[in-house]
Amino acid sequence: MTTSPTFDERFDALADLAYRVAHRLIGDRGEAENVAQEALARAYIRWDRIVMYDEAWVTRVTTNLAIGYWRRHRRDLRPSTERADAVDHLAERIDLARALRRLPKRQRQVLALRYLADLTEAQTAERMGCSVGTVKQHASRALRAMRDLVGEGTTSAVDGVFGPPIVPTEGTEPC
Repeated sequence: MTTSPTFDERFDALADLAYRVAHRLIGDRGEAENVAQEALARAYIRWDRIVMYDEAWVTRVTTNLAIGYWRRHRRDLRPSTERADAVDHLAERIDLARALRRLPKRQRQVLALRYLADLTEAQTAERMGCSVGTVKQHASRALRAMRDLVGEGTTSAVDGVFGPPIVPTEGTEPC
């Protein structure tokens, strides 16, 4: 009989995943670390219930916490000349989060797993229980829809966040 991994055994991989997702959504390293820590604290408390789908659960909770961060802090963003670029960047991320919420569930899942969690197409297909071709199709349609939803002015933001995943290390499947 196979035993489930412990939280301590999975911690490093989950911490890396949570930080990558948070950083891609928030853009601030310090806040991404805080969001990742909160997601891992919640995972630890619920470990017995989530161990079988820990990566998906941590990705989802991290995404929700990042969205909550934006909701709490968008009122604090007062334009000033020295912060104009930062505010523009934050506004683009908020637009991206809104557009992401409008996508169908499977397309959101593919974008989160492929581009936020940096999984390969094969890993994404395995986690979603579908073929690699289905992952490619959902990714293509989702990216097209995101570009349409955010408009011409922020299309580069879509490409910046949901552009090609980080290049895998040698010996792994290319993206």
